[in-house]
Amino acid sequence: MFPRGVVIFAVTRQGVETAAKIRDIFNKKQITCRVFAPQKNATEGVIATEKRLGEAVSKVFGDVDAVVAVMATGIAVRTIAPLLKSKLLDPAVVCVDTSGKFVISLVSGHYGGANELAKLIAEGLGALPVITTASDVLGKQSVDELARTLCCKILNPESLVAVNSALVNGEELALVLAGTTKISTDKIEDYEVITAENTSHAIEIVNCFDAGVIITNEEASLGGLRKPTTFLKPKTVAVGIGARKNVAEEDIVETVKCALARVHIPVERVNRLATVEIKKDSLSMNKAAERLGLKLEFIRIKELGSFRHGDLSPDSKLVKEKFGVGGVCEQAALITAGKKAKLVLKKTKAKGVTVAVALEE
Repeated sequence: MFPRGVVIFAVTRQGVETAAKIRDIFNKKQITCRVFAPQKNATEGVIATEKRLGEAVSKVFGDVDAVVAVMATGIAVRTIAPLLKSKLLDPAVVCVDTSGKFVISLVSGHYGGANELAKLIAEGLGALPVITTASDVLGKQSVDELARTLCCKILNPESLVAVNSALVNGEELALVLAGTTKISTDKIEDYEVITAENTSHAIEIVNCFDAGVIITNEEASLGGLRKPTTFLKPKTVAVGIGARKNVAEEDIVETVKCALARVHIPVERVNRLATVEIKKDSLSMNKAAERLGLKLEFIRIKELGSFRHGDLSPDSKLVKEKFGVGGVCEQAALITAGKKAKLVLKKTKAKGVTVAVALEE
């Protein structure tokens, strides 16, 4: 959840006090966050900035998963408006009044997670979450929310308005799983789930409904399509692991499952599991992979050592002294997830096991 972190901006003294409470909420959830405020109102643990608000927000806007603006909604809207690009690219933006009574989801409510973040903050502050997206008001699962939940890429975002409109208007929608698509259906709501042999067959099915969603590993082809349809493609989910020499098989399995639970990804949704090549003969690792239903992949030390990525944690001195690389699990996860991957869970440790989770961009 929000692996690139959250930034909180406050402009008044009371706003800084509320921002500090929000920071405590994030700390309890192990969400990385920074609080910014003007020099005159900055307190301990708050980063003082002499820049104008718009300039300060602009500097970090593209580098984080969410922005929390503790200020009047009008100020927040005018500040972020020039920075907005797309609902699929923009970070989540949440606005909180300075006294902490209302928490408003402003931007990227579904795909960016602003609705989820607003609820989290509101629960921690004892405030009222304000969610205005139509599907949420009606208690329905929008297509972009579905894509985020299932870790899918939206191939034709221009279809979202029509398909979501069909959803909120109570029309008949089908969700079709094409071919060998690997998706757990227990998180799918408001859609009739149907399986199809391939994408062409899926299109035939959707044409019998008012609108639909097709989840496929194939490229989107609109040939023969007569109804509003959104195409989703499952992103590659990769788990990187490292472990001490004599770690138990059960501890590896448990740590991986706990790590995935933290980012709400079922084990069945994982595509790749990887570690360093020197673990090839580790019986516990191989047995753990077998129990997880995954093939364990091994990456050369040289490749791990030369890998560079902005999401990587600082090198571990102990790991570097022992293996000659600064880390294993984060590098392994990112390498196997693909070129445009990002960490959705940075290195987490338990019972002698380290786990990281990466998601294809």
